[in-house]
Parts: sequence; C-alpha cells; structure tokens
Amino acid sequence: MSGTAAAISGAGGAVPERPAPRLGRKRDHTRDAEILKATLDVLAETGYEAMSIDMVATRAKAGKATIYRRWDTKGHLVLDAISSLKDTALSPDRLPDTGSLRGDMIAMINPRWLGESEQRIKIQSGLMSLLYRAPELAAAVDAAIVEPSAAAYRQLMARAVERGEIPASTDIDTLALIIPSMSAYRVMFMRGCADRTFHEALVDEVILPALGIRPSQTVADQRF
Repeated sequence: MSGTAAAISGAGGAVPERPAPRLGRKRDHTRDAEILKATLDVLAETGYEAMSIDMVATRAKAGKATIYRRWDTKGHLVLDAISSLKDTALSPDRLPDTGSLRGDMIAMINPRWLGESEQRIKIQSGLMSLLYRAPELAAAVDAAIVEPSAAAYRQLMARAVERGEIPASTDIDTLALIIPSMSAYRVMFMRGCADRTFHEALVDEVILPALGIRPSQTVADQRF
C-alpha cells in the first residue's frame, strides 16, 4: 500500500491500491472536470473525513457509479482533484507589471484571486489530518496550492531586483513564503478572513519594511 493509501486508510477504512485497469467499455472522461471541481468544493466545505462520494455525486449531478468507474476510492478522487488545480492567473506571463514591487503586489489582490486563494487554503485545511502521513498527497498540495503563490511572489521580487528596487542579496525564497504562510495561518488556525485589508497590511507592514522600502517611496527613491 502506498503512503497516501495507508494514511487515508488510517483516517477511516481500508483503501486498496489502484487496481489494474480492466479491459472492456472505454471510460467516458467528459464529466471529469465537473466531478473534480465538485470534489474540491465539497472538500473545502466539509474536510476530508466528513466528505463522501454521495456528496460529490450530488454536487456534480453525477451518478455514484460514474464516479466509481473512474476513481475506486475517495482518496484517489481527492488526490486527482488536488492535482487538477491550476492557477493560470499566477503564470509568469500574466502577473501584474506596474513598474514597482508594491504596485505589483497590490495589483495581485483582486476579488477573483482572493476568493480562489481562500478556497485553496480551506482545501488545505480539510486535508491537514492526512498531510503528515501521506507524502504523495502533501506533495500534490504543495504543488497545487502553496507553490504557485510563492512562485508568483518570487517572480515579482526578481523583477524588483532587476529594476534596482531591492538588493540582489535579498532572500527572495524566504520572503516569497510570508504572504501564503500568513494567509494560511489566519484562515486555518485563527478562523479569520484573509481579505484585501489583511493582504495589503502584509505588503505594507511586513514585506516592504523587510526590504527596506517605505510604501510612500517612489520607484526612483527605491533604487540602490
């Protein structure tokens, strides 16, 4: 049994390895995207333990048999759902480019990004009991939820280095994790809301001061 299967088994019921595909009628994958989205929605609302295939089937308006023909266990369905997450808004070619680091970071804080970010944190929260016992699941969560946001902040700070706003010696890798980590902590452990005000405060009162930048400074004043 794989690490993921073993961990999920410990969370409630035995979970077999994925069986070898059987020959026969070709599976219909046209509903996969809807089912995976429904899985993520239910997972964000209920957490893994309370989530059921029945809930997903109802949300996706699909039959349980349709789901079980594609995913033999709830664990495998969740793993595929997490792996399906993609955030095209955070791809390097779509990031804001306002000419200043603060402008770029503030421009990222829009209603769509805030909504998706909070849902992803809730999904991560719903899987907390499994992450330390399921390396494959933890890796999928990191790749789909944590890393895209951190990579976006690394990219914005790398641009700031190129513009001369911040020193080349800046520890970009560490600073890029602050906003994703603090947002997750606020939602998961403080039961708070990582809204626009919260994100702006992190930018202006944590990130920029750590870089030696005052929010009121002009781009020219920030150059080294």
